[in-house]
Amino acid sequence: MDAVSYSNFRQNLKSYMQRLKDDADTVIVTAKDPEDNMVIMNQRDYDSMQETMRIMSNPYLVDKIRRGQKEFEAGKGTIHDLVEVPEDD
Repeated sequence: MDAVSYSNFRQNLKSYMQRLKDDADTVIVTAKDPEDNMVIMNQRDYDSMQETMRIMSNPYLVDKIRRGQKEFEAGKGTIHDLVEVPEDD
C-alpha cells in the first residue's frame, strides 16, 4: 500500500485509478491533517472485503467453513472439474 499526497494524487488521478484497477492495490491519500487521510481501492476489492467481513462476523458461517475444512483435510472431500455451462441467448 502506497501513500501519496492529495495534490500528487489529484495530478495523477488517471494513472492511480488504472493502477488500482490493474493491481488490486490500495493507496493512502494523505492530507495536511491526518484525520482527513483516505484509503482508495477499486470497488471489486472493496466488495470482496465487505463480503469477507460479513462472513467472518457470522459465527455460524465461520463454524461451517471450519468444519468443511476439517472434513476436507481428513480426506472426506471430493474434487470436481468445473463444467462450462453455455449461456442462454
